[in-house]
Amino acid sequence: MNSHWWRRLLLVMMLVWLPTVSTTVSAAGSVVILTVNDAIGPASADYVERGLIRAVTEGAQLVVINLDTPGGLDTSMRSIIKAILASPLPVASFVAPSGARAASAGTYILYASHIAAMTPGTNLGAATPVQIGGLPGTAPEPPRSPTTDKNSPPELRDTMTRKQINDAAAYIRGLAQLRGRNADWAEQAVRESLSLSADEALKLKVVDYVANDVADLLKQLDGKNLNVAGQTLRLNTAGATLIDQAPDWRTQLLVVITNPSVALLLIMFGVYGLIFEFMSPGSGVGGVLGGICLLLGLYALQLLPVNYAGVGLILLGIAFMIAEAFLPSFGVIGLGGVVAFVVGAVILMDTDVPGFGIPLALIISMALISALLLMTLVGMALKARRRALVSGDAGLVGSLATVTGLLPGLPMSGWVQLQGERWQVQSRSPLHLGQQVRVVARTGLMLEVIASDETPPRGG
Repeated sequence: MNSHWWRRLLLVMMLVWLPTVSTTVSAAGSVVILTVNDAIGPASADYVERGLIRAVTEGAQLVVINLDTPGGLDTSMRSIIKAILASPLPVASFVAPSGARAASAGTYILYASHIAAMTPGTNLGAATPVQIGGLPGTAPEPPRSPTTDKNSPPELRDTMTRKQINDAAAYIRGLAQLRGRNADWAEQAVRESLSLSADEALKLKVVDYVANDVADLLKQLDGKNLNVAGQTLRLNTAGATLIDQAPDWRTQLLVVITNPSVALLLIMFGVYGLIFEFMSPGSGVGGVLGGICLLLGLYALQLLPVNYAGVGLILLGIAFMIAEAFLPSFGVIGLGGVVAFVVGAVILMDTDVPGFGIPLALIISMALISALLLMTLVGMALKARRRALVSGDAGLVGSLATVTGLLPGLPMSGWVQLQGERWQVQSRSPLHLGQQVRVVARTGLMLEVIASDETPPRGG
């Protein structure tokens, strides 16, 4: 079930509880302003849905969405549209400021709103989907998907493309008919990727108003009647209090972690943190930070349109890189993991929507860093393999120690502290407290020592 289901349920319940009598009600209250000025994604959907609910609870009379977007993800766009359609408050989508656009997914949102407005110097349109599965973007090129890529038969690709475009055209036509706007042009925007300027959109009845800013729009809306949830509302926007609901920490966090590049980095940091914790257990820092980063990265991926083959290759690469820290493969498994990770990262994002790709430079940089880390691990393993044994008798013989005690009546026997343990020693010459001695042999629990400046006997 969608993670935002409860918010939609709350909006529907508010809608049901409203009076169904078709009398005109004079709306009073503040005007809430929401700002969406980037690609439509999970963070945008969460921000708009929660903003609408908050506006209802605060008794606002109108919600204005300042819109400037190149497009976005289908699931996020439809979440916003469902929230607008279920809202008991009128929603005005306003393409602003001058130079802004409501391309692709933004066009759908504009058509779904109770009021559609634009600022001079803005444009909308280019609503042709860019990928099978209905992910509206800005590019009019034929869509691709895991089931219909460039290697698929042309007939299959053409069929899936027609199905996708027909679905998108029917969707936006339905929104246009619901709001009484130009449905023919809306369908052309999907099928032919048409775009319009603000003045042209007003002439063709694609939008309802052209305004210089929010104040100008509210001045034009004052006294207008709107049908909202079967009830006619009269807006009183002249002199209404404006409440600018900026994105809170939750939205800002979602914006950061749902960036595909950041999600990939979080996964890598998580893996490196866990590897560090496994190699040096007990510190806890690597395990805690690595676990948090890994979970955040996986959470972000489940919100994004990902190719599951890419996810599988990334997980396989991570498993290989972890295995390299424990298996004596001298880099073979680790390099295989790097290759799997790179290929998985390249094909990870299953969309061509702008703003939701992973730069190739970042992927290559992460691969090089991973390769360097693996080479460092392999080098450390080889050095450890060539290093002389420092445990058991081999680690004791030749060691220097200080005499810490003497046995009463036995001047050639005493005690030393060596390798964290207290050993009894025996010498061929008298020992003195604080004397430096060298271990030449071990007999059971007894060490044979000589003065540090003496030459060890042959065969000792």
